[in-house]
Amino acid sequence: MDVRGGKSVWASSNLSTWNVGENDALAEVVQNWSRSLRKLSTKDLLSSAEKGGYAVGAFNVYNLEGIEAVVAAAEAEKSPAILQIHPGSLKLGGPLLISCCISAAEEASVPISVHFDHGMSKQELLEVLDMGVDSVMVDGSQFAYKENLQYTKYISSMAHSRNMMVEAELGRLSGTEDDLTVEDYEAKLTDLRQAREFINETRIDALAVCIGNVHGNYPASGPNLKLDLLKDLHALALETGVYLVLHGASGLSSELVKECIRLGVRKFNVNTEVRNAYLDVLRKNSYKDLVHIMESAKVAMKMVVVEKMRLFGSAGKA
Repeated sequence: MDVRGGKSVWASSNLSTWNVGENDALAEVVQNWSRSLRKLSTKDLLSSAEKGGYAVGAFNVYNLEGIEAVVAAAEAEKSPAILQIHPGSLKLGGPLLISCCISAAEEASVPISVHFDHGMSKQELLEVLDMGVDSVMVDGSQFAYKENLQYTKYISSMAHSRNMMVEAELGRLSGTEDDLTVEDYEAKLTDLRQAREFINETRIDALAVCIGNVHGNYPASGPNLKLDLLKDLHALALETGVYLVLHGASGLSSELVKECIRLGVRKFNVNTEVRNAYLDVLRKNSYKDLVHIMESAKVAMKMVVVEKMRLFGSAGKA
C-alpha cells in the first residue's frame, strides 16, 4: 500500500496481487470494490450525461489553484467534471500540470476526468497520449476538410489503441483562446453532410460543433447560434453514437445553455469566466500576501464553476 497526501492508495488493482484465497465470493467482493476505486473516463461521463439529459463542464485549468477550485466545486455539488488543459497551459506547465490534474482526479470523491484540448499538431498529441490523460481533442479545423479528416483519423486510431476518448472539431470557431486567434472571416459552420462522413471515417467519440459559437467574448449584439443545425447534428449524433460538444460556453445566457442541452450538447467548454474570476482577484489584491491571494482566487473560481455545474444540470449527478 502506498501513502500519498495522507491517503492510502493501493499500488495495484490487479486481483491476482491480493491474497484472497480460494473463496470465490470474497474474490468477487474485492474485485467489485477495486473497480469502484477506478475513476470514470471522459467517455463514461458523457455517456451518463446523454442518458440523463444534462451536460458536463470541461473547465480549463492553468495552475494548482484552478485544479483545486474545480475539484472543490465538483465535490461540493456532487457533480462530475472535466479538468481541461489547453496547449498554451501545457507549454508553460509541462507534464507536471497533467500529473497534478491526474492526481487530483484520482483523489477526488466524485468522477473527474482529464482532457487535453485543441491538439493542433501530430507531435504534440502523440506526446500527450503517453501522459495519462483520459481524452484528447484533435483540432484540425485549420486544415481543408480532407486533410482534417485524415489527421483526425490517424490520431483517433492512436488514441483508441490506448483506450482514450477522442473529440474533434468540424467547422471552425472564431475568437481568441489563450494565444490562438481565429478571425471572423475564417469561421465556418459545421456541415451536416460532411459530419456524417467525418464521424464514420474517423471513428471519433465526440464532435465539437460550430453553430455560431465563438471562443472568448461574444459581440455586443450577442450570440447567434444556429439551433436548427444543432438539432440536426444531435439526430446524427444519436444515430452514430457520438456526443456533442460546445466550445465557447462563456457568455451564453442561461436560457440558451439550457436549450443547447435540450438539443443534445453533453459537454460545455468553459474558460473565459473562470479565468476572469482569477484575474479579478489578482487585480484587486495586489498588496496582500501571496497565500491570501491564492486562496481568494480559488474561492472566486470555485463560485463560477459551481454556478456552471448547476446550470448544466450535472450537480447531484455524481
